[in-house]
Amino acid sequence: MNMQPREDLMTTAEVAEYLRLGERKVYELVRERVIPCVRVTGKLLFPRQAIDLWLMNHLESDERIALDTPAVLAGSHDPLLEWAVRESGSDLALLLNGSGDGVRRLLANQAQVIGFHLIHEDGTWNNPARCGLGGLRDLVTIEWAQRTQGLIVAPGNPLEIRDVRALANPRVRVLRRQEGAGADVLLRELLRQAGLTLGDVHTLEHCALTHDDLALEVLRGGADCGLGVEAAARRHGLDFVPVCQERFDLALRRRAYFQPHLQALLGFAQTERFRSRAASLGGYDLAGHGQVRYNA
Repeated sequence: MNMQPREDLMTTAEVAEYLRLGERKVYELVRERVIPCVRVTGKLLFPRQAIDLWLMNHLESDERIALDTPAVLAGSHDPLLEWAVRESGSDLALLLNGSGDGVRRLLANQAQVIGFHLIHEDGTWNNPARCGLGGLRDLVTIEWAQRTQGLIVAPGNPLEIRDVRALANPRVRVLRRQEGAGADVLLRELLRQAGLTLGDVHTLEHCALTHDDLALEVLRGGADCGLGVEAAARRHGLDFVPVCQERFDLALRRRAYFQPHLQALLGFAQTERFRSRAASLGGYDLAGHGQVRYNA
């Protein structure tokens, strides 16, 4: 998570007063790794948002989200998230079949957390009600990153693709992501804004399941272009035409936030190593990383 403003970080004395507990009890909860906290230069600090989530979890009466929910991260593919899951030792299994698939799996208790990025016609992102998640009364969404989305093209951009309108050129073979993926939803919206539809574009019959799959297909010459994140283009030595900034969020049920798998991932995302990796991949803005965007 990003370093939060001072007013959102409480000291031991402040969190004890906030929870109406003695400071000794707070220290016991820290030793037992029960209460969320961070240690900065040897000093304990307690993020207010995390404490509020912790309180809501203890008030929650819905037992449907039990400990047997599989330790799976589903939904949309993100290069930084995929790397962080592995490096954090979270033991989360990855099942990355797109934002739409992730929403279905979260509703069915088939995943503890999902990554998703779904644009709406008014230009907003990841509204739970409009994504099909409005019925979850214990839903929490957390910003992972702002990402640069754009057109991934061959080195040197030989077809001179400069914007979305260029996709109407019949010479340009466009590789899509799978139906329901956030990138496919975004592609349709960008085409609509340009006065085009998928019917105006020479799309290939097969789809790419991840940003890396799409980039590799362009690299080998099987496609001329596809919509993906800057990080995928850069890591495969391809050219990139920026189109927009998008918000990529994590969605989970409140109880899952406190499971060891999620705590390992979110804790790792506070490290300098994580931020350094984001910078080296390119196309990530972590200014809002870790902010709770929705708390049912």
